[in-house]
Amino acid sequence: MITRSVTIEEIDDLYLMWNDHINASALYRRALRDEMDVRDIDPDELRDFFQRAREQGYTFEEIAENTSRFADLQSLVEDQQCQPTAGDATDE
Repeated sequence: MITRSVTIEEIDDLYLMWNDHINASALYRRALRDEMDVRDIDPDELRDFFQRAREQGYTFEEIAENTSRFADLQSLVEDQQCQPTAGDATDE
């Protein structure tokens, strides 16, 4: 897992200090899921395509470098599946 810095306002920090039981990471993930929902991205489908890309041998860095939206990730995975492997090629 990658840890990112998030800037919060002092009032947010104060509220979180008063309520230290609140999981700020969960709030952040929930906000991201809300943003995905606005853009009609299914988080489970995104996770599936990401996992499939990883299984095809792509690193996180390669995926991030070669995609900038869900449709790019989907194409990356599906294009790779359509390409024959060396074992599939036939000599004529």
